[in-house]
Amino acid sequence: MNFKSIIIEKKDGVATVTLNRPEALNSLNEQVFSDLLAAFEDISKDDSVGVVVLTGAGRAFSAGRDIKALRAGGAGATADVSKMARKLIAAMENLPKPVIGAINGYCLTGGLELAIACDIIIASENAVFGDTHSKWGLRPLWGGSQRLPRIVGEKRAKELAFTADMLSARDAERIGLANKVVPASKLEEAARELAEKILKNSRGSIAAYKYLINEGLKLDFESGLKLEAESDIPIPDSQERLTSFGKEKRS
Repeated sequence: MNFKSIIIEKKDGVATVTLNRPEALNSLNEQVFSDLLAAFEDISKDDSVGVVVLTGAGRAFSAGRDIKALRAGGAGATADVSKMARKLIAAMENLPKPVIGAINGYCLTGGLELAIACDIIIASENAVFGDTHSKWGLRPLWGGSQRLPRIVGEKRAKELAFTADMLSARDAERIGLANKVVPASKLEEAARELAEKILKNSRGSIAAYKYLINEGLKLDFESGLKLEAESDIPIPDSQERLTSFGKEKRS
């Protein structure tokens, strides 16, 4: 597939999707979302892919919404892009394959909303996180006001939103926004190592876990327990893995 604003590479079960507008700090516009939607649709149908890594080229993961396009487009264009953004984030969350965000450089506002839709975040030491909606007189439209408090807690989410302060990679790790921080030169390697570790396990089990965690977070605790107990999610390789475990114990 040919894309104008992203690069996709598939290798050994991992699909690496790279935002590729480095001259614009990978700012997000209609073309980017169109390309990303097509890429994730392709990945969802490709059984050779078990894990996705989402990252950015150059000095940023993404500095957020393309402000030039935002100023030029008007309300109608803004609504169209927001609809595409929400569709993409839903596709990422509903994808039965883990999505690892490999965050380099700036990860701001709309870029942050995209990052927190990933299942796991690995940040380079030079990563900078921030929600600058209030700085520009905007408000979140892609789910940030609901996802961020569920990740870092209500008080920290409000502080980040109200102040538009920048957050270092280490501080992001400290508050639970990032899972791990690595040297910038090791980001790709760290994301690959994590993907390979995941690929050793049952794809069916991981898909079930992702579904149960994501859906359970929308419910109260008792309803989440009921969802877990009553969900009938097939895991095709369960018997094969259990049999293999028995053979390993006997050998």
